[in-house]
Amino acid sequence: MANRQQSSSGYSSSATPSNLDPKLGAPSFPSPSSSSPSRPRFPPPPVIQSNQIPSPSIKTPNLPSPANGIRAGSPVPHMSTPPGPPVFSSPLQPAAVPFRTSPATPQPVAYSSGSSLPTSSPPPRFSNGSVELHNQTSDVTVEHDVESPNILFSAHKVLKQKKLASTPSLGFGVLVSPGQDVSPGPQIIQRDPHRCQNCGAYANLYCKILLGSGQWQCVICRNLNGSEGEYIAPSKEELRNLPELSSPLVDYVQTGNKRPGFLPVSESRISALVVLVIDECLDEQHLQHLQSSLHAFVDSLPPTTRLGIVLYGRTVSVYDFSEESTASADVLSGDKSPSEDALRALIYGTGIYLSPIHASLPIAHAILSSLRAYKLNLPEVSRDRCLGTAVEVALAIIQGPSAEMSRGVVKRAGGNSRIIVCAGGPCTFGPGSVPHSLAHPNYPHLEKAALKWMENLGREAHRRNTVVDILCAGTCPARVPVLQPLAKSSGGVLILHDDFGEAFGVNLQRASTRAAGSHGLLEIRCSDNILVSQVIGPGEAAHTDSHESFKSNSALAIQMLSVEETQSFALFMEPRGDIKSDFVYFQFAIQYSNTYQADIARVITVRLPTVDSISTYLDSVQDEVAAVLIGKRTLLRAKNFSDAIDMQVTLDERIKDVARKFGSQVPKSKFYRYPKELTLLPELLFHLRRGPLLGNILGHEDERSVLRSLFLNASFDLSLRMLAPRCLMHREGGTFEELPAYDLAMQPDAAVVLDHGTDVFIWLGAELAAQEGKSAAALAACRTLAEELTELRFPAPRILAFKEGSSQARYFVSRLIPAHKDPPYEQEARFPQLRTLTADQRIKLKSSFIHFDEPSFCEWMRSLKVLPPEPS
Repeated sequence: MANRQQSSSGYSSSATPSNLDPKLGAPSFPSPSSSSPSRPRFPPPPVIQSNQIPSPSIKTPNLPSPANGIRAGSPVPHMSTPPGPPVFSSPLQPAAVPFRTSPATPQPVAYSSGSSLPTSSPPPRFSNGSVELHNQTSDVTVEHDVESPNILFSAHKVLKQKKLASTPSLGFGVLVSPGQDVSPGPQIIQRDPHRCQNCGAYANLYCKILLGSGQWQCVICRNLNGSEGEYIAPSKEELRNLPELSSPLVDYVQTGNKRPGFLPVSESRISALVVLVIDECLDEQHLQHLQSSLHAFVDSLPPTTRLGIVLYGRTVSVYDFSEESTASADVLSGDKSPSEDALRALIYGTGIYLSPIHASLPIAHAILSSLRAYKLNLPEVSRDRCLGTAVEVALAIIQGPSAEMSRGVVKRAGGNSRIIVCAGGPCTFGPGSVPHSLAHPNYPHLEKAALKWMENLGREAHRRNTVVDILCAGTCPARVPVLQPLAKSSGGVLILHDDFGEAFGVNLQRASTRAAGSHGLLEIRCSDNILVSQVIGPGEAAHTDSHESFKSNSALAIQMLSVEETQSFALFMEPRGDIKSDFVYFQFAIQYSNTYQADIARVITVRLPTVDSISTYLDSVQDEVAAVLIGKRTLLRAKNFSDAIDMQVTLDERIKDVARKFGSQVPKSKFYRYPKELTLLPELLFHLRRGPLLGNILGHEDERSVLRSLFLNASFDLSLRMLAPRCLMHREGGTFEELPAYDLAMQPDAAVVLDHGTDVFIWLGAELAAQEGKSAAALAACRTLAEELTELRFPAPRILAFKEGSSQARYFVSRLIPAHKDPPYEQEARFPQLRTLTADQRIKLKSSFIHFDEPSFCEWMRSLKVLPPEPS
């Protein structure tokens, strides 16, 4: 059944200058610490006191991230039975152009060293109110050859001319991942930062310093500020001992009166709090799978995790961990929000509703084993589910005086809590519910009211530092438009699964451990009159009283709903006028409370050179980042399938506009040459155009809505994989060769892994599948590779395996570009691996394809009167 898609649901907020007041000031930001399924991320690194000498720069090893490649350094095994873990051959075998063989990570910005100035001269002179530094100044910039993984620009240079820099078809922007892990960890400063008194920017490695007085000039507004004598030094080399003047990324840890007892050790970590809210309207088969996943989930939780279990149907059952001999629950009505008296009687009663796993694991297993299948003879869609009331009750037991106080453990305020809803169908009873049938005469009005109620409940959860994740599974329509606002406004996610099996269980575990921090605030400051024109991501405009004010603070402040490694913000920028200076500066400040309850301000400062040459600018464009930014802006407007069709046309126009403005016209022809510097971009956008985000591969609007919402908030790695799949062919010896995602990879004697972000497909050719031993070894190697590629990904993808010619193989085929339609010379140019095939193999491969009307990449480009870019 198709569900109506509301324009307000399921999408990341888009903040424009009219929504975001540029006059809002900037508070001091705490920074996030994300966690992995097996261990907390961001353990507190050694604290550098102000009198210690840190290393002058951060060097990040050039290793592929888990989302993009196998860890380097493992040996290449020879296949045996059973096969060992697969690895890439070293070096990775060349991928066919135009795909890179390296992990899909943009090339780094080079932090070039600035010139140092003479150190003897009079004090600064003032002219027309502006500061001019002379002689007794030092630019303490040191050379950095890595870009912070938290900040990815679409280009590493900025055009000086406003008219060209503002070309909307290409655009300029940055992906900011506030919770992204950093390796090695950032330098930590355990004192208050020096900030510009005019605009609020932080002192950084690009500031010019008056060595004699210790004054520093802000790179954003060029105001001169004092440092209370801290930056007085005989030479610039001495200043490089200060972390903020030697590294582009630093963390300030606040250790004042607010956190007097903070100790940067793992024992001080506040125990996690997870409440499972479980649908009790499931049939026997679904329930058995769910119970298996839940038993594995509670076994995986750290011993200090506090767990609560709530069931919902027509009523809400809150399980009591004080009963050890039997599963016992207190029951509340689900037809309306619980009254204060009912909640007070529950919270102040004798039951224990939140208990540490180390004390209650057997009880938790007994509760889960006691769940029973739905007994009434009603179809799934007609069963009453009071999901909204259940989440309200879960919030109440989290906030109330929890029972662990009776065990001598005092709850500490400010910790992060998580509610995980395990849903098998829509909310059809009580507050926030919709009618069972879409044919109900008043359905649109009731759905609108339910949307608003769910959004308000999500906001209340966020106000109480609680994230609500909704994991749906089964065959019953979940009414995604109604549930999305609850997850989204609390900072959580909604994920659809085929069943309650393996992928569901993995996502349960990853959902409970992924939080990095809370109370997040992101500030962006740009020099030279550069404007942030739009923001897409899991946040909203910060209120005027939520951060500090300075004299002339033009920072854009964003309230983050949660701070997690799996998220990112897409920022789109444009200059207000022509740029005169040789460099522009960008500063990103992320303030949050991490899982250790420390307040952290992570400050990242980036300097980009400005250029007049269009060719030089295009050379610096990072195709993959640019494609992800274009994809996020496009998907924000694709709120339903009809909009998605319109957005396909918009992508066509983007390709044509870039060719007209940055390419060249073919003599005596209406065709344009696409700029040679942007070889990858058109193919990435072609994948977006025909893939599940905009195309018709997925049959249900609920699935498309959930995918779009995930994509708008996802990190760069996951966004890129969702936009364009990665194709890896299994080779003898357990190695894998990366190839373009073309249907030419479907060779009958091959096994292929296709990583499409939320889905990973393993395809076995017919000839290989016929060889039982060989196919089993290849399949095992491919599955191991798929699991390693997605080891830390959230949501965990489905991993599906099938043989050539099977009905499920259409999932795989539909995601590959139909390059078999191109002439042989074009196939070989873009898919060089074909040259390794014999003539008979080429003929057999060609005969295996079924003709259909969908164009290849080259045919699509030519239909736009644009020549496909030459493979580089």
